[in-house]
Amino acid sequence: MRSSLMKVALIQSAPKLNRTNLVDVLALIEVNKEVADVVVFPELSLSGYTLQDKLFEDAWKVEELEGLAEASQTCDIVIGAALWDNGYVFNSALYFSKGSLLHIHHKNHLPTYGMFEEGRYFSAGNVINSFQTPNGNAVMIICEDLWRAESIAAIAASEAEIVYVLAASPARNFGNKGLEIEAQWEALLKTTALLSHNYVIFVNRVGFEDGLGFWGGSLVVSPVGMVEYKLPLFDDTTIVVEINSNLQKVGRYLAKNF
Repeated sequence: MRSSLMKVALIQSAPKLNRTNLVDVLALIEVNKEVADVVVFPELSLSGYTLQDKLFEDAWKVEELEGLAEASQTCDIVIGAALWDNGYVFNSALYFSKGSLLHIHHKNHLPTYGMFEEGRYFSAGNVINSFQTPNGNAVMIICEDLWRAESIAAIAASEAEIVYVLAASPARNFGNKGLEIEAQWEALLKTTALLSHNYVIFVNRVGFEDGLGFWGGSLVVSPVGMVEYKLPLFDDTTIVVEINSNLQKVGRYLAKNF
C-alpha cells in the first residue's frame, strides 16, 4: 500500500552549457537518494538553456542516460534535457523509476519572442499525458506549457495526482513590489493546483547564460492553492519537502461538494 506521505527533493540548480551536467546531476542524486522518494531538477538541467546551434551536438540520446536509469533504483528522478527522438530534438522532461525510463514529455509550447528562441531550434510536442508512478499518477510539463489555458485544462482532465513543472524562467520585470515574473508564476501555479486539485511541484533553475539570469524561487503548492514551501531567489540550493496526498483528497471532496 502506498504511503500518503512523499518526500521530494527540489534541486534548484545552475546547469552549464555542456554535457558535464550529467556528472553533477548524478552527484546530487547520490546525496539525496536516501532522504527523498523523488528528486526533481529544472528544465534542460542536463543541457543548459541557450544552446542555439550547439543543440544538435549536445542533445542527448536515451541510451546515453543509462546512469540515470540505474540511479532511479533508489529514488525516482524527474529531469529536463535536450533529447533526440526519431530524428528530432525536443525540450523534454524525463521520469526515471525502478531502473527504467518511465515517461517522456516533450514541451508543447516553444517561446520564440523577445529573449526566447526555442522554436528556432527545438521541435514541439503535442500532448500532455498523465502516467503511473510508484508515488501515484503524475503529469510533467515544461515552463511555457503552463502559460496556456489548454494545458491547465488537460492537467485538470487527467488522472494525475501530482504535477511536476520544470522551468528555466529568466528574471525580468522588476517592479516596486519585487520580481513581477515571480508573482505571475505563483498565480499560475496556484490556479493549476486549485483547478486540478493536485500538488504542484515547480522547480526553476538559477545561474547565468549569455546575459540571461534565472531567478529560481521554486515552489510547492498544495491542492488547496497554498504555498507550502518556497526556495530562495537566485540561490543554487536543494530542499527536501514532505507532501501529504490526503490533502489532495480533501481538495477534491471540497470541489465536488461545495
